[in-house]
Amino acid sequence: MSKPAIQLGLRENWAQFSLLVLVNAFVGAMVGMERSILPAIAEDEFELAARTAILSFIVVFGVTKALTNYFAGRWSDRFGRKHVLVAGWLLAAPVPFLLMWAPSWSWILAANVLLGVSQGLTWSTTVIMKIDLAGPKNRGLAMGLNEFAGYFAVALSALATGFIAAEVGLRPQPFYLGVGFVLLGTLLSVFAVKETLHHVAHESKLAGAAEHDTLSQREVIARTSLTDPDLSSVSQAGMVNNLNDGMAWGLFPLVFAAAGMSLQQIGWLAAIYPAVWGMGQLVTGAWSDRIGRKGLIVAGMWTQAAGILAVALGSGFWVFVLGAVLLGLGTAMVYPTLLAAIGDVAHPSWRASSVGVYRLWRDMGYAVGALLAGIVADAFGLSAATLTIAALTFASGVVVAVRMRETLRREAPSEPAVPGTNCIEPEALAQLPGAVVIDVRSPAEYAEAHVDGALNIPLDLLADRAAELSTDAPLVTACGKGGGRSEQGAALLRELGFASVRSLCGGTSAWLARRPLPSRGA
Repeated sequence: MSKPAIQLGLRENWAQFSLLVLVNAFVGAMVGMERSILPAIAEDEFELAARTAILSFIVVFGVTKALTNYFAGRWSDRFGRKHVLVAGWLLAAPVPFLLMWAPSWSWILAANVLLGVSQGLTWSTTVIMKIDLAGPKNRGLAMGLNEFAGYFAVALSALATGFIAAEVGLRPQPFYLGVGFVLLGTLLSVFAVKETLHHVAHESKLAGAAEHDTLSQREVIARTSLTDPDLSSVSQAGMVNNLNDGMAWGLFPLVFAAAGMSLQQIGWLAAIYPAVWGMGQLVTGAWSDRIGRKGLIVAGMWTQAAGILAVALGSGFWVFVLGAVLLGLGTAMVYPTLLAAIGDVAHPSWRASSVGVYRLWRDMGYAVGALLAGIVADAFGLSAATLTIAALTFASGVVVAVRMRETLRREAPSEPAVPGTNCIEPEALAQLPGAVVIDVRSPAEYAEAHVDGALNIPLDLLADRAAELSTDAPLVTACGKGGGRSEQGAALLRELGFASVRSLCGGTSAWLARRPLPSRGA
């Protein structure tokens, strides 16, 4: 009996996709346990006074999760998504018990090391697996559903632990929930979740991936962090987003308590922000598939800044509610859209690694935000700390507005369904009058061998240097073995308005193998 054909899409993979949404809800619930009560435990049970010391658990969590995110992307490519997911759940098993019975604050920090590693493995792989299943068409919707499940569960868990703490005490009862979350998440991951690497292989074939066109880890890190204007803009926005989330996680409960809010009111406020964030992503993820990524990211960062400003300047419960709603709404606009933008730009052959690098920078924001907020709060007060984070969040939106390009690529109806059918054979290239060949590889690759007369414009610089090209001449993009970068370059030029663009079938290697020998005496 033959295996069923591999298909990409939410509808085609609805059963596994829905299962991964549920698994990610349990992942989010593990973080939600701490949201409303851990700062109170630090003050009441361990008598920590300095804001920086109280927020140290977020610094530890953020650093370990950020570093694990990077390795989760690499390991999921090497060992498979499912193995990494299961390992993450196994590492989460001791966390609820450490939070219940920790005799000192250092034990709480140890629990957050494990929680950070676990979150990096589990959340990263559920994101990557959903991107694998969804394919390019509904990537924003897929990320919206994923992040909705995770952060709505954060809200419910924060609300539940806040109410339990108000009724029976801060420990150990609120953390009983975590035992159930770990058990259910582990069982589903081991016995129900299926590997998605074969979906990656299928999409890579459709995208025209070639071995020569894959990137080294150093190249992926450089592109995602700095050299690619789209990927690096996304990475800094993700970092600032979690910078303000780290501040909200650790500092907002203290702001609310200083304003006279009760433990139950703090529980509600701690839940409203991730609840709006989670539910909003049901709309914003799919919305970004229709209107594009850039505008939502910019508007979202500025909406977050407005929400933080409301909390900084407010003093009553309903003003704090307004701030929490705005912060949640802005985060909902940004969070799935950033992940979708990474999926838009990164090729399937190195996408998981790029997601890992992005999530490294994004979750490092937890540590930066907690440290910065704690230092400023200790030196100048809680209000100054929140105002500082609001200013940084607004500035991040400005960076995206100035530097990032729109990454959503809308397919024209006339484009062929299968990449590669719109390429030109090397023999036909010589017969194409006035053709301009653009080698989209790196200068080092170009120097090794290239099509005679080809211009070298690396793919990551192509949009910036497109003005150098004639809009009337037929353009042919070339890479190493065809597909991959040359297809991406051709698609980009068509989007920029160049009417006649094709890629070179088989790339430079095919041209070298088939070029006519020079005639004698030539």
